[in-house]
Amino acid sequence: MRSNLLLVAAAAMALSSGLAQAAPSAAIDAAVADKGRPEADTKRDADRKPAEMLAFAGVKPGSKVADFIPGGGYFTRIFAKAVGPKGKVYAVTNPPPATATTLPAIFGIAADPQYGNITVVQTGIANFAVPEQVDVFWTAQNYHDLFARARNVDVSKVDKLIFDAVKPGGVFIVLDHAAAPGTPIDPDDKLHRIDPAHVKAQLISSGFKFEGESTVLRNPNDDHTKGVFDPAIRGKTDQFIYKFRKPR
Repeated sequence: MRSNLLLVAAAAMALSSGLAQAAPSAAIDAAVADKGRPEADTKRDADRKPAEMLAFAGVKPGSKVADFIPGGGYFTRIFAKAVGPKGKVYAVTNPPPATATTLPAIFGIAADPQYGNITVVQTGIANFAVPEQVDVFWTAQNYHDLFARARNVDVSKVDKLIFDAVKPGGVFIVLDHAAAPGTPIDPDDKLHRIDPAHVKAQLISSGFKFEGESTVLRNPNDDHTKGVFDPAIRGKTDQFIYKFRKPR
């Protein structure tokens, strides 16, 4: 009896720590292997582990996904192929500056016929509204930026917008560079890192339930003292991936 209880406890610990993660589906594997992805993206796969990330998020054919601050569209392209023609991807970004001579990369991706299920939501990261609630709301290496003085956004308001954008029972995935435990928020954002405990507390206070984490991007050799663009650690930072669920 005691041994059975220990096995149950061990299984529960594995689930809560993210050790028991679903294997990527055929749809996810095909999306990552898509020959239309740029070489600059595929070269980063070994470090970013996109198949494991999408499996952890629960992305599947037909899913509706919001990619918050998509940057160059690394994950956006993969989402689009993984959710397929019956799914939808909303790339949430700021509108381009009036003085811009070229549009950000995400606009070109959304205009590409092979990514016809991508819609750019350019109402701004501080005041966005997606056209419908989504199954997965995703942000990668960006959540820390919301606290930067230069962003000038109300993080609690943004969290409320995200909460409202997620379907009841849907998830919010935060992938970010870890700061050392106890590190306070830096409004100057010098290291581009954030203490995972701060993210957890922030989003629980916003109404989400913390469900677990994936540890596949953890790096115990990162001492958390260098900025994420430092050549000594760039691409190899200690990163956490948290899953928060919106109650039904």
